[in-house]
Amino acid sequence: MENNIFNIQNQEDFKQVALSVFKHQFKNNRVYRSFCDLLYIHPSDVTKVDEIPFLPIQFFKSREVLSSTKEIQETFTSSGTTGSLTSNHYVTDIKLYEESYLKGFAHFYGNIEDYVVLALLPNYLERNGSSLVYMVDDLIKKSKNSESGFYLNNIAELAKKLTDLDQKGQKVLLIGVSFALLDLVEMQQFYLKNTIIMETGGMKGRRKELIREELHDILQNGFGVSKIHSEYGMTELLSQGYSNGNGIFDTPPWMQILTRDTEDALTIQQVGKTGGINVIDLANYNSCSFIATQDLGKVHQNGTFEIIGRFDNSDIRGCNLMVL
Repeated sequence: MENNIFNIQNQEDFKQVALSVFKHQFKNNRVYRSFCDLLYIHPSDVTKVDEIPFLPIQFFKSREVLSSTKEIQETFTSSGTTGSLTSNHYVTDIKLYEESYLKGFAHFYGNIEDYVVLALLPNYLERNGSSLVYMVDDLIKKSKNSESGFYLNNIAELAKKLTDLDQKGQKVLLIGVSFALLDLVEMQQFYLKNTIIMETGGMKGRRKELIREELHDILQNGFGVSKIHSEYGMTELLSQGYSNGNGIFDTPPWMQILTRDTEDALTIQQVGKTGGINVIDLANYNSCSFIATQDLGKVHQNGTFEIIGRFDNSDIRGCNLMVL
């Protein structure tokens, strides 16, 4: 079944694989099974994707969300303030995560070996348990370029490298948390022609919160680029959505976004209405592929989506606290 996930060609393929994964997780995931039982939903009643129950993301904080009895190879954890509960995503097949992010990157950006990857993120050794850092660390290695690497505090060195590589015509991916990218453009004005700037969020506790348009305007002007790319991922997912500008995200074929009614969590909304973001990530085969997040957003007719905000009183989490 894991192999079928990455062979999805169309909506019918997605539906068949999603229904099959639902049956597998209903049978093998005790937490998810209990949740479905409380809703009186059984696989025999489910014939459409939007009838599948979505597990509230908070369960990753309080339960072991697993659909596999294999040994846990990695535990990805969300960042949290001292004393707060963090999410734990127990991964029994790390190769599935690696295949997901490598194929996902290739789907949107092509061969990783064409890029120098520069990361304005904590080094993997500094922040253990981050799924984002695990991915970027591997992308750096897979780029097979000695210029690729992590930067966090040595931004003067990064600024010089960024300018030198861009002037040579080298394709560069600079991926970083928002506050660090802002630090970089405040230090120096760039005029980049061959570089993709990708922000992963991350402002809380470091700077005044900016709306996306304001943040992207500052970064576009500072880096001298026409658009800012973004990555949409989280501890509880093994796949990522990507935006190549304007905050409009797209997903790889094995991942889809739906929205739920903010007043009735069990009702899936029509395309175009703002609601709670529900994620189907079929790469989560060994945990739970059907997750109700605390993000608010809107799905467009072509399957792309945008994030508008978060539910009130939801926890500070994810990349926003990764660097604190």
